[in-house]
Amino acid sequence: MIIRTATPADSELISKLVSQLSEKYITNEFSSKGRESLLKSMTPAAIKTYIQSGYRYHVAMLENKLVGVVGVKENRHLYHLFVDENHQRQGIASELWRVASQVCLDEGNPGVFTVSSSTYAKAVYEHLGFVA
Repeated sequence: MIIRTATPADSELISKLVSQLSEKYITNEFSSKGRESLLKSMTPAAIKTYIQSGYRYHVAMLENKLVGVVGVKENRHLYHLFVDENHQRQGIASELWRVASQVCLDEGNPGVFTVSSSTYAKAVYEHLGFVA
């Protein structure tokens, strides 16, 4: 597995992964308007805008296939962390977060991070050290 910094060219693949998983596991917690708003924030154009405006994304690639993504906003807020269903529970999320958080620390973050979690992902974030 290779973890690398994402580029705007990765926007479509990132969008597909985060949108599909969000529809399956997260949007059931939202109203129809909330669902629409969340999915709109995950379009290829939205992801491309995030990357171009300074959100830092890393992608996990396995045999040229995107298997995971992490995105950090403002060097401190974990914005996206998704792993393909067929590759979950293999340490990919932990490794993505390790890489992303280390870059943030190297860029001056004092070690304080935030995340907004769905109910589904709460245990994953707690495993990564976040506290509700």
